[in-house]
Amino acid sequence: MNGFSVAFQSGGILLREGLEAMLVISALAGFLKRGGASGAPLKMLYAGALAAIALSIAGAVVMAMFLNGAHDDRIEAAIMLAAAALMLYMSGWLFLKQDPRAWQAEMKKMAEKALASRAAEAMALIAFLAVLREGAETVLFLHALAGSSGGWSMSLIGGLIGAGVILVGVFVAMQWLALHLPLRPFFLATSALLFVMALRFVAGAVQEFQEQGLIGVHDAPLPDWITAFGFNPNWESVAIPGLIAVVALVSTLVMRMKAQQAAAPSPAE
Repeated sequence: MNGFSVAFQSGGILLREGLEAMLVISALAGFLKRGGASGAPLKMLYAGALAAIALSIAGAVVMAMFLNGAHDDRIEAAIMLAAAALMLYMSGWLFLKQDPRAWQAEMKKMAEKALASRAAEAMALIAFLAVLREGAETVLFLHALAGSSGGWSMSLIGGLIGAGVILVGVFVAMQWLALHLPLRPFFLATSALLFVMALRFVAGAVQEFQEQGLIGVHDAPLPDWITAFGFNPNWESVAIPGLIAVVALVSTLVMRMKAQQAAAPSPAE
């Protein structure tokens, strides 16, 4: 295996496994910065991601040394479902906070509380679970690549550095967009990103349960654009996330209508 091939494969592994987590973290970091919460909440977000990286490496070492690289698909599915639930919660929260005037008024109330501890804690946990979902697999894939290519060569490490630069570029680009986009479009875009990522995580959990024989598999002639988003071509992989999406959308819209009705001025008597 030549050096270019090893570098390409190692970089591809890091990009493939890390891009989704990076998008989530950068979107949430941009949201926090737009809200003026550059202190404790932002540190919590990054701490959650770093803790997941450390745990992923530790878990991968244990699996490689003591479990021959084996892992429990059910645990991975549970992590994905937990991450999806938090992403759906945060997606709805951002959607409900999209009104710039209401947001500015609320920010004044939140100033002393560093952006509401509940939201900050949820974001930190999302970062932790999103990175944990990808981190262990990344380390294990790289371990396998190193074993089949003669060790941790300069080519392998060079590929990781190149992929890392690209991921940092994605982060910087999203931070720039976060600071320059109008508030409402940015909130809506971040809400939509988290919503789509949550559905992908649900579809991934369904796949893990299918591999364990806990959920059936019925093939479906799905169009290519659906499978390109990470959904497997079977009815379960689409129906279960689809049902969750409908419930989440309806409940969020109902809450928004109630909030608008509560904020509307009372008719003159």
